[in-house]
Amino acid sequence: MSYPVALYLQDAHDIREGIDLVRYAESQGFDAVWQADSRLVRDAVVPMAAFGATTERIRIGSGVIDCWTRNPARLASTFSTLDDLAPGRMICGLGAWWDPLAAKVGVDRSRPLRVMREVVEAVRGLLNNETVTMDGYHVHLDGVELDYVHQERRPKDVPIYIGATGMQMMELTGEIADGAVLNYLVSPSYNIGALEALERGAVKAGRTLDDIDRPQLVVCSVDDDRQAALDGARLLVTQYLGQQPHIMKASGVPQELLDEIGKVLTWPATHDEVVAASKLVPDDIVQMITASGTPDEVRAKVDEYVAAGCTCPILYPLAPDVRMLIDTFAR
Repeated sequence: MSYPVALYLQDAHDIREGIDLVRYAESQGFDAVWQADSRLVRDAVVPMAAFGATTERIRIGSGVIDCWTRNPARLASTFSTLDDLAPGRMICGLGAWWDPLAAKVGVDRSRPLRVMREVVEAVRGLLNNETVTMDGYHVHLDGVELDYVHQERRPKDVPIYIGATGMQMMELTGEIADGAVLNYLVSPSYNIGALEALERGAVKAGRTLDDIDRPQLVVCSVDDDRQAALDGARLLVTQYLGQQPHIMKASGVPQELLDEIGKVLTWPATHDEVVAASKLVPDDIVQMITASGTPDEVRAKVDEYVAAGCTCPILYPLAPDVRMLIDTFAR
């Protein structure tokens, strides 16, 4: 294996257990850990700080924080503080969130491209130790800076990545971001269009595709029992088929299946509803958009994502034995 790998954690584990897993991943040569912040379950910043305080080398990213609900000045001060804790190891991952969750909490996701551009520009300027004034569509700052008093005033080494799904956001990412967090529960073929869009954006900014890091979330369910591994991934696949059909459609999942799942599954869904809907999801769909199976099968599937342009697979563990997944990709 010649490529770096990262670990993805959501809310399935106690934070203290997460710390142990991140420390183990670091000991096994993992390059990074990404902490989810997409649902109303676990804020990314607290576990990121915990990981930063208990590790020495591994990079730590938010995967991803929405660009709507945190003022960009507070975003910048948050990541400046995280950089104080683990200098040069933090990654600010941002995303445009999703409906119906955003709508349910009163967020109108109008003009997401404009909003993302403004937020990235403002956060980057503040982290670069600049004074930022912006009277935009979403961002309104008047002579704002990170007003350090008791520490050195210096630019903070915090790259900004965007978790893009649609091709317009992907093109914007290529233009303005340091990296793209390519989505999960997509087939490797999805990356073809994604990389083309990234390159179009990069050209606008006088850059090349190679200037943009491209880690990718890859759902992994590994077990010596192949069927157990597939069944372990099926519930998450089902949940996303019902709750984020735009991602599934972009990956080639048949519209007929999306319609059937959508009849019984929305947000929020109960566990029983997800289990019932999962009976509609065949093995071939699970295999198409996840790396599930025996250790050899999982490695082979992850290789496909790397061959399709992913620079660092972010392994999202579903099976109970997370250490088995880490060992499968140990360097």
